[in-house]
Amino acid sequence: MITVVIASRLREDRLDYLTAMHSSLTRQSVPWEAVIALDGASPDRLPAPLAQDARVRTLSLPRPVGAACARNLALNHVRTPYTNWADDDDEFTDDAMALRLNTLESTGVGWCAGWSEDQHPDGSTILWRCPTPPGRHEAGDVWTYWKSPADTIPIGPTTILARTDLVRAAPMGGLVQGEDYCAALGVTALAPGILLPVPVYRYRKWNGQMTAQVGYDQLEVAAREHAWAYGRSLRSVLHGEDLLGSANS
Repeated sequence: MITVVIASRLREDRLDYLTAMHSSLTRQSVPWEAVIALDGASPDRLPAPLAQDARVRTLSLPRPVGAACARNLALNHVRTPYTNWADDDDEFTDDAMALRLNTLESTGVGWCAGWSEDQHPDGSTILWRCPTPPGRHEAGDVWTYWKSPADTIPIGPTTILARTDLVRAAPMGGLVQGEDYCAALGVTALAPGILLPVPVYRYRKWNGQMTAQVGYDQLEVAAREHAWAYGRSLRSVLHGEDLLGSANS
């Protein structure tokens, strides 16, 4: 029913975390597959538990192309009704798939998301409640909870389980970072969805995560401005609004 799409360069310091991500998937109670886009990495480096799991498929890219491109190319290999993005150093909560899948199947909405937790090196977690409130949201409404590009993003991109057709219509943005902001805004702009007030994903906080890398802040402002404007424009087009006219009036 569900495909989890992950991009990875199989860096040595992330292999144990990728194995932990896989372990979190094995604890799910609903059928799933995973497509791992190997971003210029050799499949020989894939940890044994993943290599031996028939539910895990790999897409070997001949050279590094970046997370956004790798994830989008992996979409070509999704063959299930629903898709969930994930990072190679994070984890899902044990009931993440069942809770959201049951909501999607019973309500007919296009996407279902939840809260996330920051997981620290000592194993402790801190709950993050996204600015978007729990409940049903009509197409395009999630963007309204992102008041300005500098504010906290309105919803966690990897907490979203969505219909695969919506994910293909609104994939990762063409950015070197913040590409998942675009994906989240795109999917939530195209269909109504439901945010559950429960954590479904754990972001690992460590010095190897992308947001902790040297130079990350250099492009974050521009990436946020692009994603925010993308969400605003997409919502206005779908709602028949004239942003240019309102700006000139």
